[in-house]
Amino acid sequence: MRIIISPAKKMNVDVDGLPPEGTPQFIDRTRRLMEALQSMSPRELQSLWKCNDAIAKLNLERLAHMELDRRLTPAVFSYEGIQYQYMAPTVFETAQFDYIREHLRILSGFYGLLRPFDGVTPYRLEMQAKLAVNGHKDLYGFWDDSLASQLAAETDLVLDLASKEYSKAVEPQLPASVRFLTCTFGELKGDKLIEKGTTCKMARGQMVRWLAENNVTAPEDIKRFAGLGYRYAPERSTENNYVFIKGGKKYEGNLSGRRMLLGRPEVL
Repeated sequence: MRIIISPAKKMNVDVDGLPPEGTPQFIDRTRRLMEALQSMSPRELQSLWKCNDAIAKLNLERLAHMELDRRLTPAVFSYEGIQYQYMAPTVFETAQFDYIREHLRILSGFYGLLRPFDGVTPYRLEMQAKLAVNGHKDLYGFWDDSLASQLAAETDLVLDLASKEYSKAVEPQLPASVRFLTCTFGELKGDKLIEKGTTCKMARGQMVRWLAENNVTAPEDIKRFAGLGYRYAPERSTENNYVFIKGGKKYEGNLSGRRMLLGRPEVL
């Protein structure tokens, strides 16, 4: 199983913590994107980034002095968004680090596909940015099927905890042999399921943490997630879309030959 998540706009540099363990797999393509960005004017970049003057100034300075091979931070510690706050990797234990090293992948408009401990530098480039590079009109065309092909080479199950902006860089390109399982987090308003951006990010981060703490690798076990008051809703779910409703009923299904003991799985 590979879990895909989105990056975050806010990033930091931490060269005093755990060191990076590798180089991003698509670093040559990242260099091409960096060159394309560096060839643009400040006005063009601010328009591409869709940000205010202060954020544009910060990222113009970063881009002007950008280096892809020094002063790097492991990706999972570099991103500071809500999802990462609720994942809280800085307090993981060794077993949780081992789990995400194997199972977690971070999608990125700039780096493509990141392993958690790949070394990265702060950047600003969302997947949906209209950046024309190498004859492609946008980043979806630039990355094409490379991200999906890499995931397909690693697993036959992709657990989607990314936003639609990022997941659509992978899902349409996956071969039929790879199952693409999406988790939806919502609240009921009457009979309508409402997804709220902030709480969805919180739930996705919490789920990554829960998966790592419980060493979950089987799809059936994912249904046991109950963080932040969410509960699996079998009546609204399908084979490839697990729906979790805030305040829903406790799920009573089986746990793939295991049982939960104090929040952790134990093999029967």
